[in-house]
Amino acid sequence: MTKGFWTTDDFNVFSIDGLENRMNALQTRIQPKFELIGKQISLYLSSRGTGEFFPHVAKHARRTVNPPNDSWVAFAPAKRGYKALPHFQVGLWGTHLFIILAVIYENPDKKGIAERLSKNSKVITSLPSDFVVSGDHMKPEAFKIEKIGAEGVEQLLERLTSVKKAEFIIGKHLSITEATRLSEQQFLNVAEETIDQLLPIYDIITGKD
Repeated sequence: MTKGFWTTDDFNVFSIDGLENRMNALQTRIQPKFELIGKQISLYLSSRGTGEFFPHVAKHARRTVNPPNDSWVAFAPAKRGYKALPHFQVGLWGTHLFIILAVIYENPDKKGIAERLSKNSKVITSLPSDFVVSGDHMKPEAFKIEKIGAEGVEQLLERLTSVKKAEFIIGKHLSITEATRLSEQQFLNVAEETIDQLLPIYDIITGKD
């Protein structure tokens, strides 16, 4: 039987009480996997020939009381910082794994991004039926694009323009069962395939399309 890259213990890290205990578990169990994914996916993104991407493993260094409820490795074309840039993430909540493209509230071009995406919304609504969108990276919930349709996507984009804290998150969620079935190579294949499907949207977001 193929050994899964992710285990249920990885997801259970987010049930550990206390900042120190949860951070210790993150550092020993999860972050080494994020480091591995970071090397692989940043090389994969850089191979597109449109610039070099760098991995950023979340360290949660500013936390002093509340333990993190999720964690991730992000990918952006900058060595220092990624939050102000459109970026990809692979990460975990206690309930699921996510592979996403994110425009979060620190981004200074949210209005321009929303306008470009609105003009090219068919690229979003034509994604496979298991893709999801969200307006807040701090919450685990997301909407299936197939369910909310073009109107729901447009509402999220309008909110991105008008609400200071609004965000635009798009990608794929894997349940714990789905994620723990995959070997390391199988998972990397799924991550790369998902990113491939998100790259046309990234190009629109960054004005390359």
